[in-house]
Amino acid sequence: MLPRRRFLQVAAASAAVAASPLVPASAARAAAGDITDLGPASVASPLGNGVFVGGILYVGSRGLSPNVVGAYDLASDKIVAHYEIPTGIGIWAMCASGTDVYVATHVRSDLYRIDTLTGKVTKVGGYPDQYVWTMAAAPDGKVYLGCSEPGRVWEYDPATGTSRDLGQPAPGEAYVRSIAADDRYVYCGIGSHAHLIAIDRATGETRDLLPAEVASRDWVASMSISDTHIAGGLNSLAELLVLRKDDPADHRVVKATAAGEKYTVAVLVHEDSVYFAGRPTGTFYRYHLDTGVLDVLGVPYFEAATHRILAHAGRIYGVQDNAVFVYDPATGDIEYRNLVQRGLRAAPEEPMSVHSDGRRVYVGGKSGADVHDLAAGAVTRLGIPGEPKTLVTVQDLTYLGVYTQAALYAHRAGDPEPELLLRAGNQQDRPRDLAYDEKTRLIVMPTQPEPGHENGALTLYSVKDGTHVTYRPIVERQTVYAVTTRRGVAYLGTQTQEGLGLPPVTTTARLAAFDLTSRKLLWQVEPVPGAPGITGLDSTSHALYGITRGGLLFEYDLDRGAVTRTLQVSARGGDLLLVGRTAYTGDKDAVYAVDLVRWRATALATGLAGEWFGGEPKLALDPSHRALYSIKGRNLIRIAI
Repeated sequence: MLPRRRFLQVAAASAAVAASPLVPASAARAAAGDITDLGPASVASPLGNGVFVGGILYVGSRGLSPNVVGAYDLASDKIVAHYEIPTGIGIWAMCASGTDVYVATHVRSDLYRIDTLTGKVTKVGGYPDQYVWTMAAAPDGKVYLGCSEPGRVWEYDPATGTSRDLGQPAPGEAYVRSIAADDRYVYCGIGSHAHLIAIDRATGETRDLLPAEVASRDWVASMSISDTHIAGGLNSLAELLVLRKDDPADHRVVKATAAGEKYTVAVLVHEDSVYFAGRPTGTFYRYHLDTGVLDVLGVPYFEAATHRILAHAGRIYGVQDNAVFVYDPATGDIEYRNLVQRGLRAAPEEPMSVHSDGRRVYVGGKSGADVHDLAAGAVTRLGIPGEPKTLVTVQDLTYLGVYTQAALYAHRAGDPEPELLLRAGNQQDRPRDLAYDEKTRLIVMPTQPEPGHENGALTLYSVKDGTHVTYRPIVERQTVYAVTTRRGVAYLGTQTQEGLGLPPVTTTARLAAFDLTSRKLLWQVEPVPGAPGITGLDSTSHALYGITRGGLLFEYDLDRGAVTRTLQVSARGGDLLLVGRTAYTGDKDAVYAVDLVRWRATALATGLAGEWFGGEPKLALDPSHRALYSIKGRNLIRIAI
């Protein structure tokens, strides 16, 4: 238990901060637990895929409620219809069979048919797998779906309206990430250990076509076929694999040339060329099958992810986030078309992060963040080529940890764009938390590795001189998920999950201390037996407070080196914030206040039904210490404390 003297010191400091003039007067008058609705938290129109039927490009959204398929008419250059998809949190998979468009969702995994002649939307299938990542139609009209987890293939037959489980083409692998089909085979791109499996549609027999020289790659993450060739995008060295159907041993591996390129995210075999897009640069490439020449065609939009490349009427189209680019092979010109400006529906998305600098609240989502000006009530969109997962403000700069590439950006309020400061490298992918240490003037960013990879990392960025260094691993065979700093020490809470798709090899999350000056791990313990993760962490001079993924709060006495108390607060752990003698945390449905003296939790706000992306609840503290920020449904709310 903390000494009473220390509690009073913290409470006094909190009271001093509470006098800040930045808090709206309404917040000063509000009673603890009062909720102010600030409107939609993050409004966006992120896309996941697209497909042509005639002169109409059908594009599918992700993260909206409900998700929609927008019909973009090339002739009129506008969105002419929306088709609502009532289930699932997003659309990654689309294909066309005749005049029908098939759309597959994830979490739930459902299959819909859009009859483009009548406009009717019909649910035609449902599957037990979490995600449908990819989908393709064979020449006879049958539709094939690639799923996770596990990596499974389903066949849907429009003639009978039935689905057939084709099993796992690479047993033990979690993802079928790309798929294509011809009259004889279904071709499956596998991760998180790369395989390229051909399934005989008649017999069900399988064979792996992946050349031995690229067998160590992570994914065949994108794919396209022609009558003669298969082309697949390999991660995470940004390679293109091209092989002949009649002789898979006749193959070529082509490396994307843009500096820093890691992913080949979309591929199209068309006529005598393979078009493909890379990430993180957003570069668009063309590989000539006859000459082996690789051309860099341009960057349609810097760092944007291309979800699908399609050919139509002599031009090449790339579906990117809320837009499409158009490449004309005859002239070499690239045109960029924002589909929102052409009528594509924007709607509240599932937020990924929330943070307050006192004057404004940042809500992170897909391809950026909505910035809510608290005084003016205005909302602006901060475009970012990625997903802001975590934020922290230091003086007049707000730092954003962004997925993918484990990137760190800095934003000065009022600037139209953030500045890219670093990418962690080291096969890192998702920033999990951010903390600032005043003694060393370091920002500490823990990250999760890419799917299928071991060992998370810790990146330290100096706000003094702009240098950074990444340490991997920090806690062996785990990912650091939560961090708090105090007087030159970073305290770390881990999770047992390393890269997605890689089964954990440890059983219990750890609590650790890392010296930011000597750059050494001081100690590590397992505070809660069997807990798979610590989602939130905060500290005082004498104790650490953490909450597990299962919602169990614990107090770790730094002087005694032991857990002294535990308390079941909620069903699922989230962020953890200390204000004086109170800790605040939340799950999707409620925000809780924990009296650290009496060691008792009470619900501060209930009935929130927060629709957080991935079901990971977040919570932000106003620097005045008078309010918290969270979401109710998909609206941003202020909760008085």
